[in-house]
Amino acid sequence: MKVLLNDGLEAQGLKVFNDAGIETDIKKRNLEGLIADIGQFDALVVRSATKVTREIIEAGARGNLKVIGRAGVGFDNIDAAAASEFGIVVKIAPFGSTNAVAEIAIDLMLSISRNTSQAHHFLKNGVWIKKKLEGTELAYKTLGIIGCGRIGQRLAQIAKRGFDMEVIGYDLYPNYESGIKYVSKEEILKTADYISIHTGGKDVIVGEKELAQMKPKVFIINTSRGNNIDQTALYKALKEKKIGGYATDVYKEEPKAEGDPFNDQLKELDNVVLSSHLGASTIEAQVETSTEIARVLSGYLIEGDFTNAVNAGKNIEVAEKKQVYTLFIHHKDVPGVFANIDKVLADNNINIQANYSHQIDAGHAISVYVLHHKTPQEVITKLKAIPNVCNAKN
Repeated sequence: MKVLLNDGLEAQGLKVFNDAGIETDIKKRNLEGLIADIGQFDALVVRSATKVTREIIEAGARGNLKVIGRAGVGFDNIDAAAASEFGIVVKIAPFGSTNAVAEIAIDLMLSISRNTSQAHHFLKNGVWIKKKLEGTELAYKTLGIIGCGRIGQRLAQIAKRGFDMEVIGYDLYPNYESGIKYVSKEEILKTADYISIHTGGKDVIVGEKELAQMKPKVFIINTSRGNNIDQTALYKALKEKKIGGYATDVYKEEPKAEGDPFNDQLKELDNVVLSSHLGASTIEAQVETSTEIARVLSGYLIEGDFTNAVNAGKNIEVAEKKQVYTLFIHHKDVPGVFANIDKVLADNNINIQANYSHQIDAGHAISVYVLHHKTPQEVITKLKAIPNVCNAKN
């Protein structure tokens, strides 16, 4: 098997592929080169530089391409809909940069609170400024986190343990074991001294209405996406001093290459701190992300493991926002069992979203079916009657 690493990969990630017996190619291809060559590869790995278009995916699907990996969290540069259409799995590496992004959120909070970036600028230009740069402390303030996934939860840990902050959060799918006090979005907007955005996606999460509900001295931190905040409304609120300040690592439009001009109008304002999308740019995060994407792609190619797939498996449950039901079947690990189970379910108009199966001893396995409909008792009875099925239950 062969994988094309079009944006390169750390040596540790290459080793994971090589140890799995997967050949790697790190030659950079442009759009035309990718379309011409991608069919030769079983997998394609990109970072943010390569845009994986429908044309590339279609060309790969005509050849050997089975999976596309994004060495990072976001996959906006991959046409995931086209990948699904052509039967190509898309995987990400969401865990490698979790701590790095949480840490830069803290860094931005400190910088906007203590005016350290402004002090640095003045001193680099030979001017000693102190009195006008008086700041405020993080300790005992209220941090509101909008989007409490991996990064939001890690940020909460650091803020609580390191700065004694009160942490409240809002998330569509709250994790009540995270230690975050979940409240409504409106309560965060009205009560938080700091608001950190960790939602991802392209939707506007904070617009003119939300900005108007915030405290006049609130600091907003954004390490998610520039699109998550209405940039026109934000600029107006900052310019008119209706909020305390804004610190960001992300922008609606970002330069394409090193050295390109940065033209965002936020640079005109003195109550902002700007960072050049450095969230995942640590030595540790790059190594972790490289090994993670190599592991999950190798797992799919060799064992059919869907871990970290964004267009297949468990992730679809969240994307579709449909209720699903689980069916647990204990059976002998022999040929023909799955076909018989599938037939019973199909005959009763029960759609299978996913099926996960593992051996529990030398001769038996447990299969967990994720279904779009709850299995009626009469169907359970039919399943139990299948040869080699030991038990079935919802």
